[in-house]
Amino acid sequence: MSEAVEQVSAVLDRMGAPGSLAPRVAARLGQRAAAELEANPWLLLRLPGVTVEQADFCARQHLGDDARPDDPRRLSALTEHVLRQAARRGHTAVEERRLANVVGGMGVADPAAALAAAVADGVSVVFESTDDTDDDFDFAEGGVPDLPDAERFHALPDVGHSEQRLGEQVARLIGGNDPVMDALTAAETVTAAAERHEFALSERTREALVTVALRPVTVLRHGPGDAAELARALVCLHAIATDSQVGIAVAAPTAQAAAAVNAELARCWLGGEPELRAVSLTELLAGAPLEAGVVVLCEAMSVGVSRAAELASSCADGAHLVLAADPHQAPSATPGRVVVDVAASRTAHVAEVADPGEPGPIAELAQAVADGGVPEVAAPEREVVRVPAASAEEAAHRVVQLLTDSIPRVLGIAPQDVQVVAAREDGPAGAGALNAACKERLNPGPGAHGGFDVGDRVLLVAEGPGYGPGDTGHLREVGEAAVVELADGRRVSVTDPAALRPGWAVTVAAAHGSRWPAVVAVFPPRVPVSRPQVYTALTRAVRHVSLVDATGGALESGVRENAGAERTTRLVRVLREA
Repeated sequence: MSEAVEQVSAVLDRMGAPGSLAPRVAARLGQRAAAELEANPWLLLRLPGVTVEQADFCARQHLGDDARPDDPRRLSALTEHVLRQAARRGHTAVEERRLANVVGGMGVADPAAALAAAVADGVSVVFESTDDTDDDFDFAEGGVPDLPDAERFHALPDVGHSEQRLGEQVARLIGGNDPVMDALTAAETVTAAAERHEFALSERTREALVTVALRPVTVLRHGPGDAAELARALVCLHAIATDSQVGIAVAAPTAQAAAAVNAELARCWLGGEPELRAVSLTELLAGAPLEAGVVVLCEAMSVGVSRAAELASSCADGAHLVLAADPHQAPSATPGRVVVDVAASRTAHVAEVADPGEPGPIAELAQAVADGGVPEVAAPEREVVRVPAASAEEAAHRVVQLLTDSIPRVLGIAPQDVQVVAAREDGPAGAGALNAACKERLNPGPGAHGGFDVGDRVLLVAEGPGYGPGDTGHLREVGEAAVVELADGRRVSVTDPAALRPGWAVTVAAAHGSRWPAVVAVFPPRVPVSRPQVYTALTRAVRHVSLVDATGGALESGVRENAGAERTTRLVRVLREA
């Protein structure tokens, strides 16, 4: 145990809090964790899972009569707690009146004082907006619209400033507005590239590529069966960027997503190695600022405001930014709804890639889910398999059986190319239990290295040199650092043990932004099911998906009735005001 953790443990002991929280407190509060917690016991609320009642108890134990309900430290911490809960649900900001109502509902007599205390402490920032969203106002009537009252939003500083920065940087790119190539030349270049590589393109894809050449920021929509057409579009964009001598950069959120894009690009390239290669977003940003005149982000629905702000800021003046996204997917696991907001702002252009061919079984099922149903689909090559289960325990048994036996034996897909995607973290069929069961079958061991053994499949949950959150790989060496081999074959050194989690099974949120040859998606009983969640789980698979369903009908009703929760964001306002 480190000295810092020991010091925090001593403070927790005086508060009557479990010492097991010490490593988490130290990691959250940093080098002066013990001193900060000593001065403000309500900082415990920064830990997920700690309740207001528990923090109040610790404060009374520690401060005695000085632990007053109206203590500014408590008011600030409660406001920050609400904002953190909102951020975990994907909101980038909370409207001031709503925030005051929520804080008041926690027994705070003066919510305005609580909000002011949070701003004074620097744990909340305030943004004002006068964006008029009434697009139906008719200026031909001869009237002058009243300036709307300013709306005030509160946000966590890192989230709020990231969204503001993203909006300003996208507006900077939009303001460049110089075409990479004129429309006629772009159309001719696309035709020539398609002929050279001997593939056909749909008319919508051709129009979309001309739009990208002309417009500085484009949301490039596609559907669940358009991976090959998107790759063909990237080949044509490479030709446009090469002929215009501006260069192109293509990124995906994770190494395994980039590997999936590169596999599709390889199928398009005739007679040699592809001249275009996608990289992970972490790799791309490591080379910032970017010199490429065309920058494409695939799987963009999975990227929140923080990473998107980094990308937009890295683009050179005059660069064309392309957000390639499937709009039916779930929003990012981190705060924001970047693609949806950029499109809704009407400050950027929206185009569509569309494969003219018949969708495969996975795409057919995913499209049906997007339309609100979960039908049986014909899958002659067993691309889609529905696996019913009567309980969570049976579902877990089926998952391990599919991963270790059925899929490798019947389809020839090795276990290392199969990803288990769980609808929840806890429970007998949650990611935690499934990780333990899969490890026992595929790489049994004592967990000699902080709970891991060499050969374990791991999930990376933080960013470091060469890797980013959401990457999965295998632990190859353990020394001063853990050496993890990623999906693209690169080996990265991970010095922070907290960055590693078991990766045999991951949640839908952790899987978002990545793709694997095969996926086992498991939905246990009593799990809240939504349409975007199921759609996203299905579309993580390239060749095969096994859908393990123990919901007793809740899967169908969730897809039919639950279109997903809305998020409060400011990006549309920032873009319009910029």
